Amino acid sequence: MKASLLLLAALLSAAGGAAPTVHPVAEPPGNAGFVPIFDGKTLNGWEGDTIHWRVEDGAIVGEITAATTIQVNTFLIWRGGAPRDFELKVEYRISDHGNSGVNYRSAEIPGRAFGVTGYQFDLDGENRNANGLRYTGQNYEEGGRTFLALRSQITRVPPGFPKVSPQIIGSVGDDKELQSVIKNGDWNQLYIIARGNVVTHILNGRVMCITVDEDPVGRRLGGIIGVQVHQGPPMKIEYRNFLLKNLDPLPPPPAPDAAKAAATN
Repeated sequence: MKASLLLLAALLSAAGGAAPTVHPVAEPPGNAGFVPIFDGKTLNGWEGDTIHWRVEDGAIVGEITAATTIQVNTFLIWRGGAPRDFELKVEYRISDHGNSGVNYRSAEIPGRAFGVTGYQFDLDGENRNANGLRYTGQNYEEGGRTFLALRSQITRVPPGFPKVSPQIIGSVGDDKELQSVIKNGDWNQLYIIARGNVVTHILNGRVMCITVDEDPVGRRLGGIIGVQVHQGPPMKIEYRNFLLKNLDPLPPPPAPDAAKAAATN
């Protein structure tokens, strides 16, 4: 009997046995694979209207004063590339009546200097809107299909805009609880993950929304990065510590015969 058990154990060991159980762990500290795209001193590599954009105390500052109001939104555009699949981390601080956002997978609007259209990680100040309404963290498509996912939502964007609206397929939490994550008048970190047709917005370590964009006409799978000052009353937005990690495109799935062969090897 003992010999039989030993033989069974040896056979299981030779076959590889059961796979060990693993659980996710915290990401190691640091930002491995990320590279800075703002030098903290100048606007080298960026382009925008210098009436509204400057560098101050290690941050990019966008500001509208009573003397420099604008009629249309304007952007500071990063000229270092047009990322497709990537991760982007940025710290920001916004005035209480501020309205801004980080655009990505975007395009410039022809005939309009520093005008941009595309996905946006929406940002606003504590007193920007009436009744305590906050847009921070949402996926807003500037100059396009407007709100693709509100804070707390997982959405699917089907083809057919504007006749067909984005569809809510799940939730990442309670909207008001997620709103409490925003640090008013202080520095926050936003984190964008764009991979294939799925984009994820994270703020201060909490997922704000996820968008699965299945609209082949409306979506853009690559494009420029830019930051916004919004038309309206005086406001100020500060950005620092821009960190970008380009990701290789996901490989296509193997053909059925190749998958079957791999499973039997």
